[in-house]
Amino acid sequence: MEGRYHRALLKLSGEALMGDRPFGIDPVTLNAIAAQIVRAVHDGIEVAVVVGGGNFWRGSSAAETGMDRATADYMGMLATVMNALALQDALEKQGVTVRTQTALAMAQVAEPYIRRRAIRHLEKGRVVIFAAGTGNPFMTTDTAAALRAIEVDCEVLLMAKNGVDGVYDADPRTNPEAKKFDHLTYIEAIQRRLQVMDSTALSLCMENHLPIIVFDVRAPDGIYRALRGEHVGTIVSSHAEAEPVRRV
Repeated sequence: MEGRYHRALLKLSGEALMGDRPFGIDPVTLNAIAAQIVRAVHDGIEVAVVVGGGNFWRGSSAAETGMDRATADYMGMLATVMNALALQDALEKQGVTVRTQTALAMAQVAEPYIRRRAIRHLEKGRVVIFAAGTGNPFMTTDTAAALRAIEVDCEVLLMAKNGVDGVYDADPRTNPEAKKFDHLTYIEAIQRRLQVMDSTALSLCMENHLPIIVFDVRAPDGIYRALRGEHVGTIVSSHAEAEPVRRV
């Protein structure tokens, strides 16, 4: 396992849990994702996870129909908690200890987010799932992922995309001529308005020199390979060439 990351944060979209379903959670897909995380934990990698809620609710879409944006975003945070609890259950059934921490207080189902406690869980080999985003409306789960990764001293942010194997100069699902990037700088991603993550999250990563790897969650063993440090997808970092990330 030479080259593996010591501590990494995995960002999963809610859509990644749907599989081929139009809504909700596909148990087969959920268990397959959990199995890859479990393999990484057994290899000694400390894994934190942020999960979105788009398979149940999208606050921005609801706001476009006239709902108050803050209310819609809080509902989206609750959707991420449902996904986090489902992932927690799948991981625990495969023999890994998990702690879910939420940015909104809900003591009956999860711990509150406490940075030092989260770090201690990771040091003990537990998977930590961060739910409810940042706890603030108008902030995406991409921003939550960047923030938590920086707070708990992760070496890399792994952005698991649904059906897209990296960053392209156009949408590869609609443009067959789209060019995939092996490596980008933060500035290039911002200037080209590429769909890496939202601009707030990207700026956070840039200011704190947190490398981002964008890859396809549906690729065979994609999550496990990304966690162990194999070259997958697109790397976004500070330099014109992909610099080595500090690893075990």
